[in-house]
Amino acid sequence: MRSTCSLYIDAGYLLAAAATRVTGTSLRSGIYVDYATLISSLVDTAEARSGLPVLRLHWYDSARNGVPDARQERIGELSKVKLRLGRFGVNGDQKGVDLRLGLGLGLVAHARNRASEVFFLVSGDDLTEAVEEAQVHGVQVVLLAVPTVDGKPHGVSRHLIRAADELDSIDGATVDAAVMKVDRQPALEPITPEPTPEPAQPAVAAARPVVRTPLDLVSIPQSPAGPRSTSVLAYSVSTGSPGRVLPGYDEDDEQDQLIDEVVLRVLASFQESATSDDRLELQRARPSIPRDIDRALLLDASDVMEKYDLDEGIRYRSRARFWAKYDQP
Repeated sequence: MRSTCSLYIDAGYLLAAAATRVTGTSLRSGIYVDYATLISSLVDTAEARSGLPVLRLHWYDSARNGVPDARQERIGELSKVKLRLGRFGVNGDQKGVDLRLGLGLGLVAHARNRASEVFFLVSGDDLTEAVEEAQVHGVQVVLLAVPTVDGKPHGVSRHLIRAADELDSIDGATVDAAVMKVDRQPALEPITPEPTPEPAQPAVAAARPVVRTPLDLVSIPQSPAGPRSTSVLAYSVSTGSPGRVLPGYDEDDEQDQLIDEVVLRVLASFQESATSDDRLELQRARPSIPRDIDRALLLDASDVMEKYDLDEGIRYRSRARFWAKYDQP
């Protein structure tokens, strides 16, 4: 066996957890990532923890039809990085099972070939079977979690923690140095105030200028061209319908309060980071929800409710509440 260590990065987990640490929600569009700095820091962390040089960093992410975008191509060109891409379908559905399967198979295959002595896994998903199979071949598997602002490991499966040899956290300062909050709020546009009353009338205070909010800026008629990118239907066969009460649905229960908190955080992050094109896309797609927003809604709900798999009712309510909160003044 070569005296090296290797890194296995679940990009979905890493970026969602980093976004949550920085913005309070997993919405990826709310952050800017210096990937070269982040990956270099992960390599340094692995080498410092193990006392061994890094053989390779395997970056697992999703791409449409498995074709890398410009960002992923740049990541794949970085030193010691091997890009591993799963697929999401034409409807924008990320095949997370396929991605986890690919990561797990890679972990096991490299352990079987005794590629390194220590495997560092950056993921929160339940990859218990792959970890245990890798350990059978004599390698050590260490979890590296992204810390929350409170310093706790973010969103790591309890089963995965029990299976791994050790749970450690990436230095929070490392994440903060490479991941920054995006703030693209447009300058407020004053509208001409109402005319000043005639002198003969009683004096009235001058009208205050009316300003447009980010939500006002997206109130544009839909274009016949339709949305420019993939969205997820808020109401569909899989999510329920507005006129149907799902089993267990109770507007007053604690889950609904948690759902509203998640929705408000995702909306706030979107409003702060979205470009004018993003806002226009959101309005055009309605009642669908763009894939990245939908992913953040469901992932954040899963985190706050500590549910690995969200049932149909929670998914429906999260999507429905998104538009309800969006429409509130």
